[in-house]
Amino acid sequence: MAKKLIRLEDQKMLGGVCAGLADYMDMDISLVRLLFVAVCIISAFIPMILFYIIAWIVIPAGVKVIVKEEIDVKTEQADKEPNS
Repeated sequence: MAKKLIRLEDQKMLGGVCAGLADYMDMDISLVRLLFVAVCIISAFIPMILFYIIAWIVIPAGVKVIVKEEIDVKTEQADKEPNS
């Protein structure tokens, strides 16, 4: 399954853009937020704030779903037992 860039609504502080970027790049959310703030300070805020607003509008919202496969051991064992 291909990875999609989405804004994570369940881990957002403002719009979920940094959380979505962190998930897409397999990075820590706090690190992405700190990098965003550092670049904001270095670039006099305006370009990064514009980027954030545009990304907030363009990137679709979503929730990360984790699917775990579970094997029912009892059913598997019952299938292997011989019938009397």
